[in-house]
Amino acid sequence: MPRHIAIVEDEIAIAANYQEALQRQGFQVSHYIDRPSALLAFADALPDLAIIDVGLGEEIEGGFDLCRQLRAQAPQLPIIFLTARDSELDMISGLRLGADDYLTKDISQAHMLARIVALFRRMDALQGPEHEEQENRLQRGDLDINLDRMHARWQEQLLELTVTELWIVHALAKHPGHVKNRQQLMDAANVVLDDNTITSHIKRIRKKFQQIDPEFRCIATAYGMGYRWQESAE
Repeated sequence: MPRHIAIVEDEIAIAANYQEALQRQGFQVSHYIDRPSALLAFADALPDLAIIDVGLGEEIEGGFDLCRQLRAQAPQLPIIFLTARDSELDMISGLRLGADDYLTKDISQAHMLARIVALFRRMDALQGPEHEEQENRLQRGDLDINLDRMHARWQEQLLELTVTELWIVHALAKHPGHVKNRQQLMDAANVVLDDNTITSHIKRIRKKFQQIDPEFRCIATAYGMGYRWQESAE
């Protein structure tokens, strides 16, 4: 059964262009012109991926609002922003709301498709039956990651991590004490992100841990090098 991708875009011609490109790759694609119509459809059935513009009609930040609502409804739903708004502030805002990626509309179709395929590949890797049972569960102190169920717990409380965030935490916790630079984190997560985007993801991940445990300090910054997982604050 083909993957279902939902495009939420108020410019019909642009949406039709994306829809045609994705359908050529074998995806099932639905288009929604605004936030209310998308929410109505998602209440009935969620897509496998949501591609959202930031500005939706008269709602200047309707895409941000939609992302926030979708994250509350489905914490692990893959979400990509695809927008003309290319400021660093907008990108950081989108990632803080829980998007897995933030792309600008000057991206080529080939590059856009590569990012989408990479995101699906990461999801499949987390759920794939090819993993040995012992590899599907990772425990580090108070951290428990279950790759089969695509979730993580800290101190027995569920962490609402996105697919990208789960991969980053897994990459760090798998080898405690080892510094992972930004390129290694991107390779582990099978995603292409710039330095600022990785930094934003790390900040968001820390915040989610700290909502459960204000004393959380296990993701340490190795200045000028990257990040590492430490069992306790040093």
